[in-house]
Parts: sequence; structure tokens; C-alpha cells
Amino acid sequence: MRPFWIEQALFNDGELSPALQGSQRADVCIVGGGFTGLWTAIQAKRQDPSLDIVILESDLCGAGASGRNGGCLLTWSAKFFTLRRLFGEAEAIRLVKASEAAVAHIAEFCRAHDIDAELRMDGTLYTATSQAQIGVLDPVMRALEECGIHSYFPLPPDEVVRRSGSARNLAGVYSPAAATVHPGKLVRGLRRVALAMGVRIHERSPMLDFSTGNPAVVRTPCGTVEAKKVVLAMNAWMASTFAQFERTIAIVSSDMVITEKCPELLREIGLIDGVSVLDSRTFVYYYRSTVDGRIMLGKGGNTFARGGRIAPVFDQRSPYEAQLTQALHSFFPALRDTPITASWNGPSDRSVTGFPFFGRLDGAPHISYGFGYSGNGVGPSYMGGQILSSMLLDLDNAWTRSPLTQGPLGRFPPEPVRYAGSIVVRNAIRRKERAEDENRRPWFVDTMLSKFANAAGKADKA
Repeated sequence: MRPFWIEQALFNDGELSPALQGSQRADVCIVGGGFTGLWTAIQAKRQDPSLDIVILESDLCGAGASGRNGGCLLTWSAKFFTLRRLFGEAEAIRLVKASEAAVAHIAEFCRAHDIDAELRMDGTLYTATSQAQIGVLDPVMRALEECGIHSYFPLPPDEVVRRSGSARNLAGVYSPAAATVHPGKLVRGLRRVALAMGVRIHERSPMLDFSTGNPAVVRTPCGTVEAKKVVLAMNAWMASTFAQFERTIAIVSSDMVITEKCPELLREIGLIDGVSVLDSRTFVYYYRSTVDGRIMLGKGGNTFARGGRIAPVFDQRSPYEAQLTQALHSFFPALRDTPITASWNGPSDRSVTGFPFFGRLDGAPHISYGFGYSGNGVGPSYMGGQILSSMLLDLDNAWTRSPLTQGPLGRFPPEPVRYAGSIVVRNAIRRKERAEDENRRPWFVDTMLSKFANAAGKADKA
């Protein structure tokens, strides 16, 4: 089945690029036609229009994570402490500012190229749905303010309820540096622009293997591309394709439901714009309305994949549809009689740090890669395009000097420890969330989480 966003986008843009046939040559071959691959091609072409670029996509552009996320265009500001711990204060400030600028750049790109991606610059609300969650972002807000970054504004409780449309949200902070977007229409729009710029795109052309010689040769079922440089932009599929990356990411689902159109009800609730709302759980609930009067709700951290393999469940209706529907009704009792149009899920490539990483294959400096967006890729994939295009062009700039280009920072435990541990952690987090809902916080859950996080090298808080 096709996820809801891509199915909608294909109604308006059902054109498919031909599969690769025969032998071709190019300056650059990009494997992966999602946000990362398309932004890389577009930004490289902007800087050097003479580049001959080929994109190989195994299915349709956007059929992976790029077309099945929640459409929340967010920044890295909420993870400032982690950025500072990993990369130092100066780089953390630069990356937060760059992630906020990416939101504006994407909006301007859509305007300039007439991409009707339903992009609404209405910001985001980080909320607390229990007393235990109130104030969790206060230290981050203070630290950002001290660095001259004014990303968040606390709101009175009644304003939080009004803006979020739900009395479940007890407190919250607002950031204007965020947007919501129809991800299917955005990724198909990027595909259209890339084609217009002269990028050659071959859909339904999965990479079977490639040689790391110079030039490299990428082989598909019906053809080959010989290229001076290769970019691997396969995201969650990297772990199952390259053994060296199998422990660098954990594949975990993000599951979503979306309602039938109910614009009158949404107006009564108070959801009159495109603000996204995220609670303060470890595996957050997030929701937003759509331009055509629906509401989408999602939650991450549900299905974990063994050994980084993309299981068939990732291409089916969400197995957590009933739980998500129950959560939707908990936030919005008025929607109990509104049918669910669709549910879906998709693989999220969670890295050890919670941030993407980029680099060059060992022994093959002409082959670069980038993945690990950890559930926040709509906006940061624009930055991924900035990084990978700079690497392609051998530029010396802030992106190629960034520690983000030093490859994965840490690895998860090997199987079967990783899979078993992920289930233990997921269950512990769920117990922690239930405890927070009841305004209590069991010490043994925090201890368990801390021990596994240290073992995996993936603590995500300052």
C-alpha cells in the first residue's frame, strides 16, 4: 500500500521517470530519490549547473521516509544541550541557527518554484500533558537565550489549550521557527524541479551493487551508471545494504493515523492554522491539521526492526492504529465519531546521537553518504543537501568542516542484544510514560533507561 501523503500527491503528479536501461555515464550518481538525494542534487546543480547528475530510486521518489512522515518541519533547537555536548558551543549555535534557517529556505524554495506543498509557517508547540512534564524545556530555553537565540516563548496555560485545541495540554512553549507541510507534495515537487534543472531521474531502479573503483559503477536490474562520484542517500535502507553501517542506526517505526475531512469540527476545537503540537514524552505524540480539514496524529517508537532490516510491516497499515485512534480521541473527544481515513507507518533511522551523520566510505573518498535523521528529517534534510553537495564539490566551508561529516559517532550493541534491549527500553519507556500520566516517576525505570543508554552510548540529554 502507498502511504496517505504519496497516494494524494500522485493524484496530481502521477508521472513516473523511466527505469534505468543500458549503460550510462555521469559526473554524479545519487542513490535514493527522497529529500536527501533530491536536495543534494538541486543544491549541487545550483552551484555548478554543468554537473551531470543521475538519481537512482528503487521505487518512486518519496516512497520511503520522505513521503510517509508527519509533515512537521522542525529544527534542532530543542536538542541544543546534546549538540553542545557533542560538538561544542560554537558549532551547536551554528547548527541550531542553520536548522531554523532551513525552514525559511524551504518555504522560499517552494514559493520560487511554485511547489504547492501546503506549507504553513505557523510554528510549533511543545506541550506537557502531565505535571511531571511541565518545565522540561525551561533549561534549554534559558541556554538558548544566553546564546542570543530566541527560539521559544512560554505561553499561559489557557493560550496553550486554545492554540493546541486540546485541554490535555497543561502547559507549553511556542516556537515560530517551524512549519507543517504535505510531505508527499513537497518531495514530488522537488523531483519536478530537479528534472527541470537537468537532473536525470530513474525510478523503479534499485541499486543491486556497485564497485568502489574510480569511476564507480552502480548496477541496477536493467542497467549501469558509471560515475566520478556517488552519493548514498538511502537513509533507513543503509543498514541492511551495507554491513559496516548495520550497528550505526536502529530502525524503529513512526506510526500515524489521519481522519476524514472535518473542517467545521476543527474550527470548533480551535485548530485553525498549521501549528504542529508535540508533547514531552520520550516517544512523543505529535499532531497537526491539514489544509483540507483533516487531523493527523502520530507516535514514534513502536515497531523495532531486527538487524536493521526493513520488515514488511513498514509497508502496511499501522498495527498500532487502534492505540493511535484512542490517543486521538483522548486529545479530541469531539472527533470520536469522525472516521479514520488511513493509517500507515514507516522506518525511521535512529542514530546513536539522535542526529544524522555524513562521511566518505573508507578507501573510496569519491563515495559519500548521509543518513540517521532519527525521526526529524523534513527540515534537516535540507541541511543534509548542503553538506553532501559541499562534499561533492570539494568545497572548504562550514559544512565540510563540521563534525557532522566525521561519520557515525558511536554504535549500538550487536544483535541479538540490540533488539532485545530495544524491546526492554521501549517497555520501560511506556511504563515511565504511564507513570508520568499518573504524576509519579518510578526510579527503577529511569535507572534501567540510563544503564541501557550508557551501554549503547546513546544518552540524549545534557
